[in-house]
This record gives sequence, C-alpha cells and structure tokens, in this order.
Amino acid sequence: MNLHALRIFVEVAARGSVTAAADALAISQPAVSAQIRKLEHELGMNLLTPIGRGITLTYEGQFLYEQARRIYDWEKEIETHLQEIKDGTKGKLRLASTHLPSHYLVPKWLAAYKQAHEQVEIEIRTGNSQQSIDRLLRCQADLAVITNESWDDLPIRRFHLTDVLFWFIVPAHHPFAGQKISLAELVEEPFLLREQGSSTRERLFSLCKENGVNPPRVGLQYHGLVESIQSVRAGYGVMLAPELAVREMVARGEVGRVTVPGVDINRPVYLCLREDDQNHRPVVARFLEMILGEGESNK
Repeated sequence: MNLHALRIFVEVAARGSVTAAADALAISQPAVSAQIRKLEHELGMNLLTPIGRGITLTYEGQFLYEQARRIYDWEKEIETHLQEIKDGTKGKLRLASTHLPSHYLVPKWLAAYKQAHEQVEIEIRTGNSQQSIDRLLRCQADLAVITNESWDDLPIRRFHLTDVLFWFIVPAHHPFAGQKISLAELVEEPFLLREQGSSTRERLFSLCKENGVNPPRVGLQYHGLVESIQSVRAGYGVMLAPELAVREMVARGEVGRVTVPGVDINRPVYLCLREDDQNHRPVVARFLEMILGEGESNK
C-alpha cells in the first residue's frame, strides 16, 4: 500500500474536504485528488463519495480511515518517545559498581538523578572489581564505579571521584579493639576476606608484601562487604573495611578499630568508561554531567 497516498487520504477523511486537506498539506487540490484515485485503484475499491460540495466516506473508506489513523497515532507516539530518548528524559541507564560505592555513594547519586529524570530506567549490578570491569568491557554496563588501584593496560577511561579511608576492625570485645597493633601481629588473627577478584583483598595482600609480613590467615571468605562486616560485629575475625561503612559502628561500640602504626590506607574510587565509547547516549551523558561536574580531569 502506498503510504504517501494513505497519509493524504487520512487528511482528507479527517477534514471532510479535498480543499481543506490540500491547504493543510500545502499541495494542490489536483495532486490530492490524484493520490486518492491512485490509492482507490491500488485497493480496487471506492473510498470517497461526493456529497454536495464535499465528500463522505464509503463503508470501505471509513474502515480504512479508522485503521490508518491508528497507524499514524502510533507513528506520533514513536516519534515522541524517540525525541524523549534523544533529550535524555527516557531510556535505560546501566551501571556496574563495586560493593563500597554501590552501598555508600551510588544511592545518593541515583536519587538525585531520578528526581531530575523520573522516566529513565536504571539497572545497577554490584560485584567485585573484576566483575564490574568485565561488565563494562563486555558492554553489559554503560559505566562503572570502581574502587581499585591496579588497572594494567585496560581500554578504560577513568575519572577520579574520591578517596575512601579504610580501617582494620575487630569484634567489640577483642583484646586488640582500640589498640595500636603491628601488622605482623594482626595478621596472625583470623581474617574475613573477600573473594578472588576483590580489589580490597588484593590491597591487603599487597600491604603485607610491602611490609614484609606473612599474608593474613583466612578465617571466613565472603562475596560481599556488608556480610563480612556483620560477621565481625557478631564476634568473629579481623577485617579491612571502608571507614564509611563502619564509622558509626565503631562510635557505638559495636566493633573496635585497630590502628596499625605506619599504615594509612586511602583507596581511590573511579568512574570508568570504555575507551572507545566517545558518543554517549543522552541518559548516560546526563548522568556523567551530574557526577563529574566541572573541573574533573581524565586520569
């Protein structure tokens, strides 16, 4: 079916006049009439019947008008939706994040973003550093928020967001709670460690190597940050934990902090993008504008 002729027919049917349709479409009346005759010939049926100085629809014409109007209403809906996607007011934003930013940084960013872009769908996947990097590089995420120090030669652009202080914590009634303890002595205690691929685990082992002490003794291994902290709170093990996550627990006496002389651990948090992804979809660009703001530099 000739869609150009169909569009002209819909205009004629809606206005009840060839003249009015021609004026609305900014084409001549003969051109409108020619397109209607062409459509009738193609379909093998009459669509319009003259009545007085105007026209009326035949039964077949009324049926075609009702169905065609649905097509063009749908077309307008598609155009509107695509424009909203282009404007960044609709679409889907996919984030990958390591546990620390996912629990303590990303929620406030997403709350602010959703207030400004209510109709944007957001998907966030939380994992360790390796899992988050893999999701980004496999195009399963538009961006990633990662706590990590070692990047090797990855095709990633990264923007430094903040640094997070890490503390050693023990159960509240542990003899080391509130004390200054050497790293060599501390690692003799059972540690709660994250799984392979966790940058916090890698940082702890690197710290031991840098200071010439044995790696920590594994007490329990978890695949999550909160679960590990709760085990220490329940009375077992030593853990290297972000200050953001345990500061209030330490203040309330639910866990104890151990100070290791000469060891201060500040870990960087980065917003990461694929190196070859230069033209971001509008929903991604709006999020980047909100998070990075002015003055952030590409690292």
